[in-house]
Amino acid sequence: MKLKLLFALCITAFYAAAQQAGNPYGLALVNTREAYRKSCLENPDNELLEIKKIIPNIRLDIRYASRNNFMKQVMYSQARAFARKPVVAQLQKIQKELNKKGYGLKIYDAYRPYAVTLSFYAKASDKNFVANPKKGSKHNRGCAVDLTLIDLKTGKEIAMPTAYDSFAPEAAANYSKLAADILKNRSLLISAMQSHGFKVIPNEWWHFDFIGWQNYPLMDIPFEQL
Repeated sequence: MKLKLLFALCITAFYAAAQQAGNPYGLALVNTREAYRKSCLENPDNELLEIKKIIPNIRLDIRYASRNNFMKQVMYSQARAFARKPVVAQLQKIQKELNKKGYGLKIYDAYRPYAVTLSFYAKASDKNFVANPKKGSKHNRGCAVDLTLIDLKTGKEIAMPTAYDSFAPEAAANYSKLAADILKNRSLLISAMQSHGFKVIPNEWWHFDFIGWQNYPLMDIPFEQL
């Protein structure tokens, strides 16, 4: 219990230091609970909903709450996933449609505080696979999700071109030199997402941006403060 408390305090200190230092690019960030609450009053769609609470049968595998990620370090103090209200509403529809076919969604990441994006860019060996903090990430806006499909009968992920967060060329959404079943699985995921207002990015089959993301502000609030 003491170790968990200490870890939570360390993560909080990390965000506090990042916010006090501002950001090196002068971006407008929502980085206080007061500012976040005000934005939600101005536009209810700005609310970040906890996805699991709205879609109970969705699976989570929040990699940045563990060391099982390209950073090889824990970046989130809590294994939770949040997204803007309209994003979650569409994910709910997608989940229902996939369930009828025997599949479901598993989320690796959704809303990501801006301070984490700064850390990713500083450490990533291939900058093409991380958002440039000069502009911020769609994840920082609560309008991007990283996910895959699971088989409802087994609960296991179905075969995809690469593992999550792979920097390999096979991770590209249109990479074609793949087995027929993998191409079929990737197509199923992309089709389901794009039919409900999401767009896959070219170099990551698992990353989907919500259309209209530019209408939502960048945020730098840790999960425990939402």
